[in-house]
Order: sequence, then structure tokens, then C-alpha cells
Amino acid sequence: MNLRGVGIAGGAVVVVAAALLVQDASAQTKYDKPSAQTKVKDRTPATHRLAIQIDDNDKGMMDLALNNARNVIEYYKSKGEIVFVEIVTFGPGLHMLRSDTSPVKDRIAPMALEYPNLTFIGCGNTQANQSKAEGKPVKLLSEAKVVPSGVVRLMELQKQGYAYIRP
Repeated sequence: MNLRGVGIAGGAVVVVAAALLVQDASAQTKYDKPSAQTKVKDRTPATHRLAIQIDDNDKGMMDLALNNARNVIEYYKSKGEIVFVEIVTFGPGLHMLRSDTSPVKDRIAPMALEYPNLTFIGCGNTQANQSKAEGKPVKLLSEAKVVPSGVVRLMELQKQGYAYIRP
């Protein structure tokens, strides 16, 4: 840096400015380093989210969805990571969760107990339409949660970062 003709006052300003730049650079690297809090956060288990769509009254498809859910949960469990899985049923797929017609109801209760992060969702629109068409209330398994719309639920889950599959 050439300080000729700047004078003593001008030179002092340049020296102070340079000192401030050095101080700013060291402060920046100080804050860029991972803190103890960051290290703890890095050790927390990763969280994954999966939505599975069932819209067919097909036992094979329902079994495949349950197998997929179990396999995904067990995979992340073996890695020490957390996964949330929602099986969302609507249209003819609501039969998966109907207490009177579910071809897989014997699998749902044990899975719901074994995997607390597995949720079974039934579409309220479909339930109302099937009740009207059949002239009787359509009852769902106790493990099922009803949402106003299964399709809207899938949209919400995707917006929340859930991966989406349709077996």
C-alpha cells in the first residue's frame, strides 16, 4: 500500500481500517466454526416421512403397502433413524380400513401397536359416499383416523416434505 502524500492522519485511518478488517475476518471464522450445540444437533437421528396411497380395493395392493411400510420402518430403525409413515386410503381403497370389508384387518392392529409412527388414514368423503350408497353407516377400524379428504391429505403431506409412493 502506498501512503506517500497521505499524511499522518490518513495513514492512521488506513491502519485502523486494516485492523478492523482483520478483526472482522477473525470474528467471521469464529462464528463459522460448529458450536457444541451444532454438534449435538448433528447427532440427533434423521427423520424421514413417507405417504402411501391406497385407492384400489385390491388385497394384493394393500398387502404390498403394508409390506412397504414395515420394510421402510425396519430399515430406518436399523440405522437408528426415525420415519413417519401414513397410509392414506380413499375411493375403493377405503375398504382397507373398513371394519366389515377389510381383507387385511388382521394385519393392521398388530402393526399399529408395533409401529407408533405408522398412521392409517381414511377419507371422510369416501366414507360418507359409501354410507349413502349402502344405506348404512360405514365404520372404520379403531386404528383408522378420518380426514375430510384423502387426496387433500396426500397433498398436505407432500407439501410437508413426505415422499410419496403408490404401490
